[in-house]
Amino acid sequence: MDPKPQKMPKVAKVKNKAPAEIQITAEQLLREAKERDLEIQPPPPKQKISDKDELADYQLRKRKAFEDELRKNRSVITNWIKYAKWEESQKELQRARSIFERALDVDHRNITLWLKYTEMEMRNRQINHARNLWDRAVTILPRANQFWYKYQYMEEMVGNIAGSRQVFERWMEWEPDEQAWQTYINFELRYKEIDRAREIYERFVMVHPEAKHWIKYARFEEQHAFIVSARNVYQRAVEFYGDDDMDERLYIAFARFEENQREHDRARAIYKYALEHIPKERAQELYKNYTIHEKKYGDRTGIEDVIVSKRKFQYEEEVKANPSNYDAWFDYLRLVESEGNPDIIRETYERAIANVPPTKEKTYWRRYIYLWVNYALFEELEMEDEERTRQVYKACLQLLPHKSFTFSKMWLYYANFEIRNKNLAMARKYLGMAIGLCPKDKLFRGYIDLEIQLREFDRCRILYQKFLEFGPENCITWMRFAELETLLGDQERARAIYELAINQPRLDMPELLWKAYIDFEVGQEQTENARQLYERLLERTSHVKVWMSFAQFELQSAGEEGNVERSRGVYDRANNTLRLAMEKDERVLLLEAWREFEAEYGDDESREKLKTKLPKRIKRRQRVQAEDGSDAGWEEFYDYLFPEDEASKPNLKLLAAAKAWKQKQMEGSSSEAESDVAGPSGILAAARAWKENQSEDGESSGQLPADIDRDDASESGSEEESEKSDQEMEQEKESEETREVQKT
Repeated sequence: MDPKPQKMPKVAKVKNKAPAEIQITAEQLLREAKERDLEIQPPPPKQKISDKDELADYQLRKRKAFEDELRKNRSVITNWIKYAKWEESQKELQRARSIFERALDVDHRNITLWLKYTEMEMRNRQINHARNLWDRAVTILPRANQFWYKYQYMEEMVGNIAGSRQVFERWMEWEPDEQAWQTYINFELRYKEIDRAREIYERFVMVHPEAKHWIKYARFEEQHAFIVSARNVYQRAVEFYGDDDMDERLYIAFARFEENQREHDRARAIYKYALEHIPKERAQELYKNYTIHEKKYGDRTGIEDVIVSKRKFQYEEEVKANPSNYDAWFDYLRLVESEGNPDIIRETYERAIANVPPTKEKTYWRRYIYLWVNYALFEELEMEDEERTRQVYKACLQLLPHKSFTFSKMWLYYANFEIRNKNLAMARKYLGMAIGLCPKDKLFRGYIDLEIQLREFDRCRILYQKFLEFGPENCITWMRFAELETLLGDQERARAIYELAINQPRLDMPELLWKAYIDFEVGQEQTENARQLYERLLERTSHVKVWMSFAQFELQSAGEEGNVERSRGVYDRANNTLRLAMEKDERVLLLEAWREFEAEYGDDESREKLKTKLPKRIKRRQRVQAEDGSDAGWEEFYDYLFPEDEASKPNLKLLAAAKAWKQKQMEGSSSEAESDVAGPSGILAAARAWKENQSEDGESSGQLPADIDRDDASESGSEEESEKSDQEMEQEKESEETREVQKT
């Protein structure tokens, strides 16, 4: 019979493949298993051994299992330790020792293995076995400190103090770390062996020569009341380190020791010695402790010394970080000068002036130059050393780059120094050298003032001539030269100087020069000369202040009757001139001054006449354009309408219309015709023709042609529409055309 064919299992078809509403993650499954302790194996049942055969069978099975584990992996030390511990639990110490020895053959450098082996021997009170193991361990691994600690501890616990000390001595031969030495010292102190502890400290500080170990040694002596020995330890430590490797902690501890012994002078000397020899950046705590000591036990002078020392340290740090910080140098020098040590002050000045600015720009030299000034003043005033002061000035003048710039004050200071020392020739020599190398206004003025004080007026004249050759546009120089001649009584020379000055093509402040010249003539009671000067000045400028000054001059210079009329005439001339120049603001100032003049000196007729000239203040608007040329709206401003200008407007309208007609006629004409019409007669003829055409057509004389701008045509209503900006533009056109006609 054929075997029946095996049926394939049916695959379950999932009808709903949508994800479940509640998703379960692998993390959740593991967490639930942990919470329910599903993976914890139940403990094996306890087995009770009732006879020796069962025990032997149990031991055989366990040993076989341990040996199988060791054969699988001999390098796993934990298996050996578990095996040995089990044998120990079975009271089979020989077997346990054998297992440990076999393990040591596998890895004799395993510290844990040695510790477990010796601990087993000590637990079972096998002291000799343990001692032998410790000897073997420290021989094989002498740098394992645990062996030495436990070996010594075991010997001490069993009361073998000599053996423990012998272990320490063997350990110290290997020069271990500081904790081992400290343990040995504490061991000796527990048994009151002070001398032995001192000997250990002596060896300790030589093996580990650090400041903290010397401090511990000294404190050990201090705690046991050996004050002299403690001081000797500190002194030996200071000598041991010397000046090359000084530690501030050692000196702080030494000073505090002396402070505790009430030796405050010793403590102060220690602090000062340390501050002088230890670099400043490593002496922060030293400064702090010194300050506290002085505040406790010092006087006012000592406290000030501490503060000064601290500030010196701060300034040293600043100038070291930035040698070009001249403000820090100034503060440092001021502090050093307060101490009064000349050698230190000079050394500090030399260090400061050695930091020359790296660039030849005067901005960077402005603070630096005062280091030289202060240095020279210190040598002259404090040290009274004339030759050294002269050397300082000369060195400074040689250092300055005179081709790029100079400092006039240094030349003048040096000259004054030589004069104070009655060396006039040297002072003049160096001032002349300064003017030749780098002429400056301040140098000339200082040299001239010096010669004036010496009453050398001929030299002053020569210097003024050189000064004016150097800067002929300097009005102050011309004025002072003329004032000098005036004081010397030479009016003609002073007048000639003023004439030369006002004829210069370029002046920096001509108004001061003209005023000085006029005041000179007034002071000399030369009224006519002063009046001519005003007339000459008005030919060059028509400034309102000049007119007002001229009017005041006329008011104060003439007789009782003539001064008012002359002054009024000046005001009238000024008004006409400013009206033609279209200077409204200056004209308003002039009329205000004129009104005050008439209120004080005028009569009713003159006041009424002036009222017809006073302007009317109105508010106008004008367009404002932005920077890009777009329209930015309107702005309001105040303007003045003068009655005299309003009366001349019809004529201006006529001229504007004539100009427009002339331009229209010139478009189709030839160049010769253009030249004929372009003249003044052409303009008047065009205006006359336009007026005749308008009268023939029966139109009013105020109406303009159609091609003329409508804004010009609406000018007749300017008083009602004064706010519009087009009207202002029309007035400017009319004023320009008026000036053209007047010139014609």
